[in-house]
Amino acid sequence: MSTAVRFPLHLTVLGNGMRVVVSPDPAVPVVAVNLWFDVGSRDEQPGRTGLAHLFEHLMFEGSAHVAAGEHLAIVQSVGGSANATTWFDRTNYFETVPTHAFDLALWLEADRLSSLRLGQDTLDNQRAVVLEEKRQRYDNIPYGDVLIHLVGLTFPDGHPYAHPTIGSMDDLAAASLDDVRAFFATHYAPDNAVLTIVGDVTPDQAAARADHYLGAVPPAARSPRPATPPLPPLEGLPRADVSADVPTDAAYATWRLPARDTREFTALELALAVLGDGQTSRLHRRLVRTDTIAEGAGASTLGLIGGTSIGFAQARGLAGVPAEQLEDAIVDEVARLVDEGPLEAEVDRAKAQFERAWLDQLGSFDSRADLIGCYATLYGDPDLVNRHLDEVRGIGLDEVAAAAGRWLRPEQRAMLSYRKESA
Repeated sequence: MSTAVRFPLHLTVLGNGMRVVVSPDPAVPVVAVNLWFDVGSRDEQPGRTGLAHLFEHLMFEGSAHVAAGEHLAIVQSVGGSANATTWFDRTNYFETVPTHAFDLALWLEADRLSSLRLGQDTLDNQRAVVLEEKRQRYDNIPYGDVLIHLVGLTFPDGHPYAHPTIGSMDDLAAASLDDVRAFFATHYAPDNAVLTIVGDVTPDQAAARADHYLGAVPPAARSPRPATPPLPPLEGLPRADVSADVPTDAAYATWRLPARDTREFTALELALAVLGDGQTSRLHRRLVRTDTIAEGAGASTLGLIGGTSIGFAQARGLAGVPAEQLEDAIVDEVARLVDEGPLEAEVDRAKAQFERAWLDQLGSFDSRADLIGCYATLYGDPDLVNRHLDEVRGIGLDEVAAAAGRWLRPEQRAMLSYRKESA
């Protein structure tokens, strides 16, 4: 019998196609409202990248009954919080409010979904905001553009995942108001969304209020997204070499992995945790503690739903340590994991680390709603929030070893060498 926590889940589909998942929890008088749209940077067309992330900003720029910038102010005025995020596979908008403001949160989401103001002034202003964000988060911090280089190495040109969510500034500059309005009309519709409600509400009450506020928003009937076939492992050892004003050299390896909704991807999450999750991991022990050549080292996954995910290993060197030396040590540890497999104690530790992080995420209403929305949107199965921990626990040592041997072979990697510029 499962020992994992179990959350009640109630699914309703509104007449316009919006899926509403309610998970009641009366522990505290708070409600999390989380709206996932099944649109991310993978849905952008060549030459028009960055639109999904742009809408993360535009959605706060006013609607029929809410002035620009007031959405956040209104939520905060009742003691709540709100935000939004964009990623390769999704865009989400969320509020966490006291129970008495539940209707307010739904009304705010309905107002901007049905009457978002998209004018030329707003578009120009938010383009400038995104450009400044790119400067601050990607261009002007050490190693800030690493992910841009890594997705370019991992995916071929034109692949839906070959560009980062921030997009191309040239593409954004070229986007017309008609382009932006068409993107909104195609993707921001109730039949392309999952509304997750967690907290101090009853299922019937929450579903009825969702229908009251959002049920009249018309659907878009978006055409099915073209299937993205899984990519084979990398070959030919693709490389990129970057020099910048960074403190020290760094080395990054990347592998193609299966899609995140597969059991093999879950096994690879454990394998890469053995390799590089925390101070007990193989990379940290080797590069930081034994060889003393790196200030930090680790490995992780970037789970993606469209056929192919990414696995990473990285290290940032101590002063004077070249990227080649870091790469050699990373490759040596990866080869040892592939050839010998992990120890049972290492996999058990990786599972324990996963369980701790998982339960911590489920502990708050807002992150619980986000996880339920993730499974409902990307997997079509919100109940995975109740089963996934058991799935991780059920992965055997042999499965982890076999997955590492198939997907993490050193010759199947790409490499990014990030070098400190010479004075």
